[in-house]
Amino acid sequence: ERLRFGAYDVMILDRDLPGLHGDEVCRRVVALRLLTRILMLTAAGTVRDRVAGLGLGADDYLTKPFAYDELLARVLALGRRARPALPPVLERAGLTLDTARRQVCRDGRFLSLSRKEFAVLETLLRAEGAVVSGEDLIEEVWEADTSY
Repeated sequence: ERLRFGAYDVMILDRDLPGLHGDEVCRRVVALRLLTRILMLTAAGTVRDRVAGLGLGADDYLTKPFAYDELLARVLALGRRARPALPPVLERAGLTLDTARRQVCRDGRFLSLSRKEFAVLETLLRAEGAVVSGEDLIEEVWEADTSY
């Protein structure tokens, strides 16, 4: 659920998760069509295992045991890879939000919004009709950690 609204550059995913297998988590993340890169970790290190993990949609694959420096280098490399730009103009039901110019237009009339109002509106429009919880909105707009 957090992946839908959080902007994560890289996800470190253990393939051997208890309960829901890492392969299924990988499939679900890929199905969401997120921009998040996936680094899969596992003790299964055969060529077949690596090919299968990458075939599921993982961007990189690291077998256990591994050196912390290598994990860090791989995470940083995945984070550097270019991410597609988010669309600069969002439109829904007669409302146009231009993120580059920071302008909002409703049925041809410009609206004056504060920075926070603009950020709230942008977050809701980017959710494309999905429910955005208050917690997710606070984390996104106010950049506050609500996990405590």
